[in-house]
Amino acid sequence: MTRRVVAALLVPVQWSPPGVDLEAWRTALAEDVVDLLARLAQAEAAIAATPGDRKLAEEIAWPGMRVYEIPTATYLPVLAAAAADGFDQAAVIAADAPDVPGMILGKLLQPLDNKAVAVASGGSGLLGVATSLPVPDWLADHDLDSASAQLLRKKAPRPGDVTSTPEWRRLRGPAELASLDPALEGWENTRALLGG
Repeated sequence: MTRRVVAALLVPVQWSPPGVDLEAWRTALAEDVVDLLARLAQAEAAIAATPGDRKLAEEIAWPGMRVYEIPTATYLPVLAAAAADGFDQAAVIAADAPDVPGMILGKLLQPLDNKAVAVASGGSGLLGVATSLPVPDWLADHDLDSASAQLLRKKAPRPGDVTSTPEWRRLRGPAELASLDPALEGWENTRALLGG
């Protein structure tokens, strides 16, 4: 059986809605992503954090959930930690997309049976990156804000080695905030900060 892990990467958050504390906002976003991952049937859940974010990671982790401490908020150290843990496939998801549906994450993992790397766009940058392990040696390290499918394809032996899956926007400003759908389930912590 294929062992899979999906790790929420605690990414920097530069913006919060007016009147909402930035740290409380970042915590709510990350907590909602972690809550979703903890309920995934097809993969184990983890959190990846730099040393400065270790405390936040431990606060929002579910009992028994792995916390990977990484030197930089980029995806390769997370994928390397997952490989060292014996996983066959891993995905790294930005922890600022609180209402991302589980189906989007499933579609990110799905192509790994015949593609080396799968990515989901998050607007500008990526929502997530998934790969079979060990990580292909041509996969360059980036943070999720600056990475793109095109950037990853440049280093791939063949452009088709990197496949794009359905995108989902991250909450990085007022425009994305306006696109939140109250009818979608989940994102309780973010919803509570926004007044229900």
